[in-house]
Amino acid sequence: MFTGLVEEKGTVTAIESLGDSVRLTVCGPLVTTDAEHGASIAVNGCCLTVTAQGNDTFTADVMAESLDKTSLGDLRVGDEVNLERAVAVGQRLGGHIVQGHVDGTGRLIDRVPSNHQPEPLWDLLRFEMPSDLARYLVAKGSITVDGTSLTVVEVHDSTADESAWFSVSLIPTTLADTTLGTLTPGDRVNLEVDVLAKHVERLLAQRDIMHREGDTHE
Repeated sequence: MFTGLVEEKGTVTAIESLGDSVRLTVCGPLVTTDAEHGASIAVNGCCLTVTAQGNDTFTADVMAESLDKTSLGDLRVGDEVNLERAVAVGQRLGGHIVQGHVDGTGRLIDRVPSNHQPEPLWDLLRFEMPSDLARYLVAKGSITVDGTSLTVVEVHDSTADESAWFSVSLIPTTLADTTLGTLTPGDRVNLEVDVLAKHVERLLAQRDIMHREGDTHE
């Protein structure tokens, strides 16, 4: 489990093709200080298992499923990535519950800096998202974008003329300490919705089924 609080920006140092999978090596001096074989590290929000360690680097295998469902397949040597180690028991949960299981990808539509002078205090980013994920988002709720826990500002369902989208406000610290600060319109990002929303949906659906079955037997 993760919290969505990015610990550092790492750099992809090697990508080895293995047919239907790739072996990814990332330089991350902080997250590798206590990395061990089998440890979990989130890379742009994707939970990966450490298979080898080097000098400030770790290696992980990325399976076809992850390449198909996330933006990890877009990575190139030299790209920066957001890194977070699995949360340890007893630590503060500063973000929200993040599993590192990407639900889908979105794309940056636009970004608008605040008009505060002499420097902007925040940027407003708007992301296109799969329509089937929009139902899990609410204003002031949580969303994970490339492994970063963020608070939703607005969310709009898809219409005949427009795809579903949501917006978030990023403070200077987030812009500087994560890869979100360098995103440009059209860039693809990994999205993970709040798992609690999915559990609630499942429970309510099962309750409705039980009620219908009860009515049938009466």
